[in-house]
Amino acid sequence: VLKSKGYTKLKMQIGNGDIPKCGQIPGMQLDYYRFKTSIMEDIQEANLVVSHAGAGSCLEVLEARKPLVVVINQQLMDNHQLELAEQLQADDHLFYSSCSDLGTTLELMDLNKLKPFPAGNGKDFVDFLD
Repeated sequence: VLKSKGYTKLKMQIGNGDIPKCGQIPGMQLDYYRFKTSIMEDIQEANLVVSHAGAGSCLEVLEARKPLVVVINQQLMDNHQLELAEQLQADDHLFYSSCSDLGTTLELMDLNKLKPFPAGNGKDFVDFLD
């Protein structure tokens, strides 16, 4: 799906997961790594980020002004990832998917419909604390 959308490079952070078994895809450069101190350089270089739906990951990518598709972990109890993903999608900041629907989500997504995530305002937080 990514190749059909014009993407030519896929870089994956696999953590402790299995080494990807996707083989070679003609016209697509595939790369993976386990861990890095910071993935901000990868985010900055990306034309699209596909991530889990943790709050920190979402904010890091959205604040970098990169298009984002998040994949929710449906195994979580009290699924806060789903709640966050639903709201951010409703606000047109990202697209969310389950693992089983990721291909369809990538196929149907229109990145032109995404709106930039508003910059944080530390004053609001300070006012709240006061």
